[in-house]
Amino acid sequence: MRLLLLEDDLDYKESIKEYLESLGYKIDDFDDGEEALSAIYENKYHLLILDIRVPSLSGYELVKIIRENKDNTPVIYITSLTDINNLSLGYELGCNDYIKKPFSPKELKYRIEQLIKLFYSNENSGQVKLKPNFMYDVLKRELFLDKKLINLTKKQSDVVFCLVSNKNQFVSIDRLRSEVWDDKYICEADIRVCIKKIRDKTSKEFITNQRGIGYKIDSEK
Repeated sequence: MRLLLLEDDLDYKESIKEYLESLGYKIDDFDDGEEALSAIYENKYHLLILDIRVPSLSGYELVKIIRENKDNTPVIYITSLTDINNLSLGYELGCNDYIKKPFSPKELKYRIEQLIKLFYSNENSGQVKLKPNFMYDVLKRELFLDKKLINLTKKQSDVVFCLVSNKNQFVSIDRLRSEVWDDKYICEADIRVCIKKIRDKTSKEFITNQRGIGYKIDSEK
C-alpha cells in the first residue's frame, strides 16, 4: 500500500518513514506542499499523512484543492499543539483524522489501519469479496478460496495487493512497475509470467486483462 508523507521536520519525517516502511508500506516523502500536490496528481496513494505547517502550500490548502478535484483519498493530519484550535477547519475541508505531536509510532500505525479498514474493506470487516468466490484480507494481505489460504510469493502477493487496492479498474504495466517493483525496470514478459503464476494458483478468471490497458481484479457486487 502506497502512502504519501508530508513533513518538513527532517527527523520526524525520517523516523516516520522508516517505521512505516518496516510495516510494509511504500512511502513517498516530501517537505514541500507544492511538491506533494504534484505527486498526488501523478500517482495513486491510498492514504495521505500531512503536516499542516509546511512550505509553499499548507496541509489545509492541499486538502482543499484535492477535495475540490473529487479526490477522496483519506487524510491524517499531523498537528502541533498550536494547530489544535484550528482542527475544525481541517475537518470542514475534508480530513479524516489527526494525530498530535509528539506521538508514538504505534498510535500512528493504529490510526492508519483504522482508515484502511474504513476505506478499503467491505462493511469495515477488513475483508473484500472478489470474483470468482475469493476472499481477500486487506490488512493481512492474505487471499482465500473457500476459507483455504492460497500460498503466494512476496512478489505475487504485492501484485494481488496492488490490483485489489485498485479493484474494478485496470492497472497499467507502468503502474505495476511503480507500485510493485519500485520503478525498477522489469520487462513486460516477466510481469506476464508473474500474473500467470498467480492465475495458476487461483483461476484464469481471477485476474483479467485487456491488451494495451492492463490488468484488474473485480470485486463481488
